[in-house]
Amino acid sequence: MSGSDPAAAPRGPDRAAPAMIARLRVAIDDVAPAVVRRLEVPLDIRLDDLHFVLQIAIGWQNCHPFEFRSAAGGPTWGLVDRDDPDSTTQPAERATLAELYALGRRFHYDYVYGEDWSHTIDIEAAEPAAASTIYPRLLSAEGRCPPADIGGVTGYETYLLAISDPKHLQHEARLGRSGLRSPDRRRGGAARQPRQSR
Repeated sequence: MSGSDPAAAPRGPDRAAPAMIARLRVAIDDVAPAVVRRLEVPLDIRLDDLHFVLQIAIGWQNCHPFEFRSAAGGPTWGLVDRDDPDSTTQPAERATLAELYALGRRFHYDYVYGEDWSHTIDIEAAEPAAASTIYPRLLSAEGRCPPADIGGVTGYETYLLAISDPKHLQHEARLGRSGLRSPDRRRGGAARQPRQSR
């Protein structure tokens, strides 16, 4: 194992405690109500591992490609499309958050190509890790993650309109997608029970 190759760094509980951590503010772009997460991660975290941390913190389901890019420009890191010889994306497992930080305090994380879920990530601080603290750790969460495969920002706006308006043509279908039900007017407004799995 090479000591300088971030891709060869040990993973899991056997990994040594980080010397430095980054406090991140992660926001899904162009979404109202806002979806924001604040978390702390090791500064030397590999970008493929940061992807998994973001998936869990935000509430995504890790079903699609992803990409990291600096707000200042430069290379992109993510899943390499081996079938595209013109792809300039660098493998995420060969870069760390520290390398992105060297390019600036702001970067972007894109998830689900075609639906265009873009996230702006600001590094609020880089500081020594606290003794006996386990990283990564979620500091705060604001807003609910949009449902998977909803159609990006535009589809999410339509979804929110539909679930908030009982007269909307897609009201019941969209509620059903989220596992919610409209109040049952036959029972004095009591909520219907969720459908049972078959």
